[in-house]
Amino acid sequence: MSAESDSAAPIFDPLWAEIEAVGRHADTGGYRRFAWSDADLTLREWFRGCAAARSMDVEEDRNGNLWAWWLPRNWVGDPKGAFVTGSHLDSVPDGGAFDGPLGIVSAFTAVDLLRARAVEPSIPIAVVAFSDEEGARFGVACIGSQLSTGVLAPERALGLRGGDGITLAEALIRAGRDPQSLGPDLTLAERVGVFVELHIEQGRALDLVDRPLAMASAIWPHGRWEFDFTGEANHAGATRLVDRRDPMLPFAATVHAARTEAAIHEAVATFGKVLVSPNGTNAIPSRVRAWLDARAADQPTLDALVEGIARAARAQAGAEGVELAVHAESITPVVDFPPEPRARLAAALAHLGDIPVIPTQAGHDAGILSELVPTAMLFVRNPTGVSHSPSEFAESADCHIGAAALADVMAAWVTG
Repeated sequence: MSAESDSAAPIFDPLWAEIEAVGRHADTGGYRRFAWSDADLTLREWFRGCAAARSMDVEEDRNGNLWAWWLPRNWVGDPKGAFVTGSHLDSVPDGGAFDGPLGIVSAFTAVDLLRARAVEPSIPIAVVAFSDEEGARFGVACIGSQLSTGVLAPERALGLRGGDGITLAEALIRAGRDPQSLGPDLTLAERVGVFVELHIEQGRALDLVDRPLAMASAIWPHGRWEFDFTGEANHAGATRLVDRRDPMLPFAATVHAARTEAAIHEAVATFGKVLVSPNGTNAIPSRVRAWLDARAADQPTLDALVEGIARAARAQAGAEGVELAVHAESITPVVDFPPEPRARLAAALAHLGDIPVIPTQAGHDAGILSELVPTAMLFVRNPTGVSHSPSEFAESADCHIGAAALADVMAAWVTG
């Protein structure tokens, strides 16, 4: 561990401890920090407290994204060309501790490290917490950044409905926000000079090469598709097999087809969310709604993968007398991170040696913002490769290295 990462530890560790219990489920050990829930609101207040302790002005933008600003001395007017870093605070159901919050805690740690070095920034610095990155509650990922960049229309976002029946509009009202404020941030490209997101690695490429840190080269294209199988409810005991229109059968076959097609295309495909109606033990289902998460190295491969799965689903549904509807909920194209920011990161981290450069199959706010502003990502080693699970893990020493590296990048960027 370097001397700089040693200096990160006494800043990082207490900040991490402050949020470690928020939204953690007693039975599973996983986190349930869903957008605009009590846990999310608690973390938002924690973010504001971190900013206040550092005399950083906090802004909650029209889409619920939080910005903590450190403006240069004698700066006049609105922020422009800022160095922005951060991530998100929400989680998937029973998610891990590091996905998202690692980037926020590291960002505030980096600010403290720069101040300890008496660094005077020549451009604004911001720590950002994007709203609802995971999409766990309303089914669409990166809602805050998609709204801000204009990718997601406000009218569609407001109508999104969670499993509890509450729409995003209703959740915003309950949280004391104005749902009519949602929309594109027309100043985003002017305010943000670069966005650097530090994140837990989702995979174990770094563990295999024994390195604590990496930079991202690209994000695979990915998306979510709803498969809606409609059959006929009936008695589980009294209905002959030949008389059944059971939507569970084509769904089960489609799950297997997704695995087969993913292997053929060297991609990944997962059915991780299922709703069954009427969901009775002794009743044949009338309807099965399932959501496919599919990702591939390029768009043509992703298109072929999803079409192969849908084709198998249609064939199986037809054989069982079941109706099928498939529609895309969200699709994110491939992101190739620009070489110039990555080169500047590498220069700032030259003292660490050659930093591995790896693609990621996971989506991030940095990928959404890349359409409008220069972006880059740093990954901290995940020795197990497990993510979106209570078993997600990073060594404290690696977290300290990551936070110190972010500080080095920040210092080089704002004083260069």
